[in-house]
Amino acid sequence: MGSRFWVVFGACLTQFTIIGIFVSSGLFFKIFEVEFGWSRTVLSSASALGVLMMGVLAMVSGRLSDRYGPRRVLAFNGVAFGLGYILLSQMTAEWQLFVIFGVFLGLGFGSHDVVTLSTVARWFEARRGMMTAVVKVGTAVGQVAVPPIVAIMIAGMGWRPAVLTLGIIATGLLLIAAMSMKAPPVRTGATPTAAATGVEFVEAQRTRIFWTLCAVQFLFFPTMMTLPLHLPAHGMDLGMTPTLAAGLISVMGASSIAGRLVIGRLLDMIGGRNCYLVSLACLIAALGPISFLTAHLPLFAMVAVYGFAHGALFVVVSPTVAEYFGMRAHGAIFGVVVFFGTIGGSIGPILAGVLFDMTGTYTIAFLTLMAMAALAFILILTLPRPRREAA
Repeated sequence: MGSRFWVVFGACLTQFTIIGIFVSSGLFFKIFEVEFGWSRTVLSSASALGVLMMGVLAMVSGRLSDRYGPRRVLAFNGVAFGLGYILLSQMTAEWQLFVIFGVFLGLGFGSHDVVTLSTVARWFEARRGMMTAVVKVGTAVGQVAVPPIVAIMIAGMGWRPAVLTLGIIATGLLLIAAMSMKAPPVRTGATPTAAATGVEFVEAQRTRIFWTLCAVQFLFFPTMMTLPLHLPAHGMDLGMTPTLAAGLISVMGASSIAGRLVIGRLLDMIGGRNCYLVSLACLIAALGPISFLTAHLPLFAMVAVYGFAHGALFVVVSPTVAEYFGMRAHGAIFGVVVFFGTIGGSIGPILAGVLFDMTGTYTIAFLTLMAMAALAFILILTLPRPRREAA
């Protein structure tokens, strides 16, 4: 029990730190527009590069974690992530922004989901869905707590000292988290361990299920990357103060806790395919109204609905991969699915930035995301029902 507790703690702390700080990046958009004269297309492109590199490095991190364990991978990438924000505090040119997001922040992103969730899936065979949800609650708490703190830091000390402080704190927290993580011991005897059951990576690639999950990730993940990044700027465009706009992210994070816990429980009861359908239906229901609302209170309400879907979709993927393919090559398979998501996730913020610069509104961008989510829903309907692994 002791080792399991520390693994969950380390996974939660990793999620809290990396996602909590990253979703606060939208608070700097207005500042960079004013200080450097950069468009939202430029800012969105830098963020999108970080997301794309997350996918590329997730494939590498998943394989390295399968082979060498999670601790060394998380420690190296965590230091890189913290160093990225330290360097960001000294930024003066566009190319520096792209290097920081593409290399340093991309390394942190590359392991925060694949390594932590794959490790937790190995430790908790019978409660995989619920424990994945518990870990992703760490993400939600970060989304709730960190943006308001960052807004206060910016107001109190200026953006450069605030970013420098974030980088130092992130480095320390992520090293603590990495030291808490380890792979489960391999059981001996005639019965295969959880890590030994399932299909090989090459075998998984030959199945329609694998490519369907990749396509679904490509279609819904742009929303996951675009809304948290652009919501603060969108709120300020609608007349909100920076602190109130940061509250949009906090509401999203708070409601995502419910989404994570509800879907985590349902995963262990009704399986990944059905949980995908529930999550995507909520996402579609939220994106339509968000595309048109201008009044603050209704917008906050729809952001709460979106947050439920946001949290649920971050929980459902890893256990569903385990249901269909087992744990033999879970890190590698999950890493590729995540990579396809980040291809879409890298396009989403750029597209939103371009459409905003062209039209002065996010309406078309948000409606496009809704259409992609609807297509993902249809693809999930084509999947067979998985054979549930025995507890």
